[in-house]
Amino acid sequence: MDPTAFFTIRRPRLQRIAYRMLGSVAEAEDVVQDAWLRWHQLAQDRDREPVVEPEAWLVRTVTRLCLDVLKSSRVKRETYIGPWLPEPFVDPEDESDDITLPLMLAMERLSPLERAAFLLHDVFELDFNEVGQAIGRESAAARQLASRARSHVQDARPRFPVSREEQDRIAGAFFAATRNGDLGQLKQLLADNVVFYGDGGGKRNATVNPIYGLDKVARLLGALVEKAGWNTVEVLRETRIGGLPGRITMENDALPQAMALEIDGGRIVAIYVTRNPDKLGHLSGA
Repeated sequence: MDPTAFFTIRRPRLQRIAYRMLGSVAEAEDVVQDAWLRWHQLAQDRDREPVVEPEAWLVRTVTRLCLDVLKSSRVKRETYIGPWLPEPFVDPEDESDDITLPLMLAMERLSPLERAAFLLHDVFELDFNEVGQAIGRESAAARQLASRARSHVQDARPRFPVSREEQDRIAGAFFAATRNGDLGQLKQLLADNVVFYGDGGGKRNATVNPIYGLDKVARLLGALVEKAGWNTVEVLRETRIGGLPGRITMENDALPQAMALEIDGGRIVAIYVTRNPDKLGHLSGA
């Protein structure tokens, strides 16, 4: 077995695990690179017995590295200015799991071990023996952690999901209405309980708190079109962001912005706008 080729083939899966654990593309890349260095060092050590289950070893290593990162990340997020959103992740068309941005936000309420158990079992389909080995717990404890996590995040799933085609149609109408400044059309697309999240991280103008309700969100969107120039921004790409329809734009301050729309029952129930430049560097090639 060529250890470099083996790792290269599995890197995308390890990257997905790390990103969904951490909510940060940059931190996920660092974790996977650290796992690669450990794997390479292990392969070079001729005095050690070969790893019996190399793929399981890699998953365990990435998971434990992520758990270490989460311990410090939670402290940082407690002092974060304004709403914290995961870094926008532009999903490939062949996305094979349903971990969307709202679900990742819901997972922020979980303990690191609950988050790991839920992701490894429910998303990446490891059995509980493998999950337990990855997080350093017995399989029964891993099962309990995953079950507890599942009950905490179930409300993040859409109650009345619509097809991807319908999501794209609604998103297209929303973006056209912001371009045209059609406030009436915007209000027709929003749910009564719509929420607007703006993540500027204290580095760019953004809402300090989430904005709730149809009227307040519609007024905010109208002000953003009129005063922030949302009707004149350069659209770099319309794509899926965190499993949701969205777009990446170059704003009038010459910095990028990512927006994703959560749609349930044919209406937009949440708008996620990421403006913190620290979270957008990986989208420079959009």
